[in-house]
Amino acid sequence: MKIAIFGVGLIGGSLALCFKGKPGITVVGHAHLPELVEPMLSRGVVDTATLSVEEAAEDADFIFLCVPVGLLEHYLELLSRLPLKAGCIITDVGSTKSSIAKKAAEISLHNAYFIGGHPMAGSERSGVKAASALLFENAYYVLSPAEDVPEEAYGSLERLLKYTGAQVVRVQPDMHDDIVGAISHLPHIIAAALVNQVRKHNDENPLYRTLAAGGFRDITRIASSDPIVWRDILLSNRDVLLGLLEEWNGQIERFTHLLRTQDGEGIADEFWTAGNFRSELPERRKGVIVSTFDLYIDVPDTPGIIGRIAMELGNHSINLSNMQIIESREDVPGILRLSFRQERDWERAKVLLDSMSYKVVV
Repeated sequence: MKIAIFGVGLIGGSLALCFKGKPGITVVGHAHLPELVEPMLSRGVVDTATLSVEEAAEDADFIFLCVPVGLLEHYLELLSRLPLKAGCIITDVGSTKSSIAKKAAEISLHNAYFIGGHPMAGSERSGVKAASALLFENAYYVLSPAEDVPEEAYGSLERLLKYTGAQVVRVQPDMHDDIVGAISHLPHIIAAALVNQVRKHNDENPLYRTLAAGGFRDITRIASSDPIVWRDILLSNRDVLLGLLEEWNGQIERFTHLLRTQDGEGIADEFWTAGNFRSELPERRKGVIVSTFDLYIDVPDTPGIIGRIAMELGNHSINLSNMQIIESREDVPGILRLSFRQERDWERAKVLLDSMSYKVVV
């Protein structure tokens, strides 16, 4: 079985690591620039690499398009001009599904099939050096096949994706974009707008930036996402987002009215309703917005205490990715924040620190 991956970065590289070395599978990586070939080979992500679209696609059983959303249609056009292997399955990993599904329906892929895909997992790091075979473990992986895609083809892709450890969910393209628009795309817009609002105030009073070091920085983390990537994603889901922004304006108008009329009961009810729904959300499954695995600890202000905590974590082979002393503690439940990249490290650290009688808050 030959698997071709176009765009061997974080997502493409992680998929490659999931497939590489499995019985009967050869993974070929395609790069559009010569300087991108060496990193994927030295990292051991793919079996072979090429700069040729034709060479990568030739005799491929599966083709994964892991390029930016704005380039997906271009690569699909390129593939439509090639003599692909009969039964070849082409899929993508884009954050929107309707536009690429529409493009696939407009062109002829001959004897190949297109099945839209979206692995709902990521990392704050990027590039092939950040690739990991564990990236998709316990994440949702959305597949959006067209109506004319045979169940046999869909089943083949679903079976292949078992190597990722993800849970495959079948969702129609339009429904996918509606849902992801609400739970990911809109929050990114709101975070960017909120940070820019505070930035304008900070131009007149630098104290805004100083005091925003605590909870504000945490809740607006996604405002630091890649600008070009998010430009393409938002434009691709433009119609959905225009409707969601109108709804959001209605929510803001609701709070404006409650404040203007000093309706304390109404304000409390908004938070009560939101809190109840939020408590029903899955806590630790990977989602479309990258999860952070943080622990907050109240520790005494004594010399060496932070070093001792770090040493104990190291002695138990628990991988700590970051440690931060919290200065502004509003909305933050502890004075020391420990961050982990993997849920398993987060869980083990909590058990260890509890056993050491530290007050740990998640």
